[in-house]
Amino acid sequence: MGDPYILMLVALAVLAIVDLVVGVSNDAVNFLNSAIGSKAISVRNIMIIASLGVFFGAITSSGMMEVARKGIFNPNMFMFQDIMFIFMAVMITDILLLDVFNSLGMPTSTTVSIVFELLGAAVCISLIKISANDAESFSDLWNYINYETAAKIIFGILLSVVVAFSVGAIVQFSSRLIYSFNFEKRATYISALFGGFAITAITYFIIIKGMKGTPFYKDVKFLIEGNTLGIIAGSFIIWSVISQLLIKIFKINILKLIIGIGTFSLAMAFSGNDLVNFVGVPIAAWNSYQAWEISGVAADAFSMGVLAKKVPSNIWLLLIAGAIMVITLWTSSKAQNVIKTGIDLSRQGEGHEKFQPNPLSRVVVRAAMSLNKGIGFIFPKSTLNFIDSKFQKPVIELPKDKTYELPAFDLVRASVNLIVAGILISIATSMKLPLSTTYVTFMVAMGTSLADRAWGRESAVYRVAGVLNVIGGWFLTAITAFLAAALVAYLISWDMVMIPILLAIVAFLIGRNTLIHREKSKNVKKREYIERSELITINGVIEESADHISEVINRVNKLYSNVVNDLADHDLNKLRKTDKHVKKLNDEIDGLKDGVFYFIKSLDETSVQASRFYIMVLGYLQDVAQSISYISRASYKHVNNNHKNLKKAQLKDLEKIDNQL
Repeated sequence: MGDPYILMLVALAVLAIVDLVVGVSNDAVNFLNSAIGSKAISVRNIMIIASLGVFFGAITSSGMMEVARKGIFNPNMFMFQDIMFIFMAVMITDILLLDVFNSLGMPTSTTVSIVFELLGAAVCISLIKISANDAESFSDLWNYINYETAAKIIFGILLSVVVAFSVGAIVQFSSRLIYSFNFEKRATYISALFGGFAITAITYFIIIKGMKGTPFYKDVKFLIEGNTLGIIAGSFIIWSVISQLLIKIFKINILKLIIGIGTFSLAMAFSGNDLVNFVGVPIAAWNSYQAWEISGVAADAFSMGVLAKKVPSNIWLLLIAGAIMVITLWTSSKAQNVIKTGIDLSRQGEGHEKFQPNPLSRVVVRAAMSLNKGIGFIFPKSTLNFIDSKFQKPVIELPKDKTYELPAFDLVRASVNLIVAGILISIATSMKLPLSTTYVTFMVAMGTSLADRAWGRESAVYRVAGVLNVIGGWFLTAITAFLAAALVAYLISWDMVMIPILLAIVAFLIGRNTLIHREKSKNVKKREYIERSELITINGVIEESADHISEVINRVNKLYSNVVNDLADHDLNKLRKTDKHVKKLNDEIDGLKDGVFYFIKSLDETSVQASRFYIMVLGYLQDVAQSISYISRASYKHVNNNHKNLKKAQLKDLEKIDNQL
């Protein structure tokens, strides 16, 4: 009788490993964006710091495991069989949902997804139980579900989005007024005080967020609780003095130190808080199985009230989970894809934009511009000029014989991102408010970007559209998670044979998404836009144009040969495939044309001729691409409409042109 449930446990263990991989791939954006975007530290060192944070956080995460056991539903209302169905549905749905977001390069909340999956699956099983019991009605659903938790989560989403964005914007604006963009020239005591404040906030965040819920927290609880203000004041003085010594004696850039410590603390918080999202369900399933096996009662008759009790987590399981998370952090290309989305949306200045504007983003930008004009009339001109002077970016002279990868934003903004996110999460934790680390870190980054004037007239409509897309994706996560988990739970409860079928579907879809992602990664043409600091000369333009010309000509030759051969064979499928490749070529050339503005901006002032030459080359390439597009489309229509085959003489002429090309 226990055999099917043992197999379910094995499946849940495998799903937990897969969920760790897809979950970390998405949540890495929370703690890596600031360090990677500012290029404060080498990528290798960033990854080492983040890995230590993740591993340490995994060990201290045991206090969060209760969420999966009793946070969303009342376990005493369910039998062992019901619980196993719920947990299987949750894990299957979670993996598919997160993998889809990773493939799209969109950050989402693993906390919200797991909560709404548990809620959806539990509601479905509850309704099935109620429908089978004549003594119960729909109103009895609230006996099964902790609906207050779901309401708190939704409230937390709305509140964290608004508060994180607003606080991030205010703190960044204030920091820029103090520091300006010439922060290296500011007095050392300003940096020391800023360092004291930042490191105090981060270390307090580590204590509150990291230690609470751990087995050894009770040993230091009497020192922390009731002495909060004293700890903060003492830490501020000590860290300010240490910061001044580091700056004066050791010539250390205190902002880089803040970014390093902040990355560690956020990585630790993510791991400690979000590990439950990946392994909490399988661990709860294992605890349930152990209790049921000892009881000797039938699976559909054993009440799971045992889950309401507190059970210490297995430290070895947490260590293994931490190791898997660290390995994923180093190897996942999908994680890099999600990180890129966050950095692109917060990048200083214009560049290639991933998102297309929509009516709502246009309305928001117009409203912001009108508000800005109104503020201009309220404040005196001298005040506005003073503020503008603080936002003047220094002109950096760089050697023209080298190419530099400029950071997406500077050290001040990266530090503010980490400090504000850390403070908000620690405040929410101390007040026991449900919170998503993804929502807080992302919205803080967007708020600081806005306040730092990173969203200019040329990029604002695209960035706002991107932010709205991501926020829309968050709400879609909740709705999709609820409905999908409910559907999967229904299928499993209908017949357990659906479990292997659903697992096979999961394996197929993840494999397919991975292959598609790899193909996309290979095909992404690594064009350099405004991020390049190289002031391109006429020789550089000629060299770059030559690369474009040779690539387009080679591809057009191949496409034309394919069209001629497929037309001769009357092969509709191959012509359809070739037409897709032709459309792709046209899209890439259109992309180059869209980037002309940024390309010209990066040119040396003496290279006016270079811009004309470059535009002319792109025009010719577009003509070539449009010509092959017409040939491909006409050939496809000819075969698709079942017209006669071409005559041998006509085919011979086409082949002759092919050879000449």
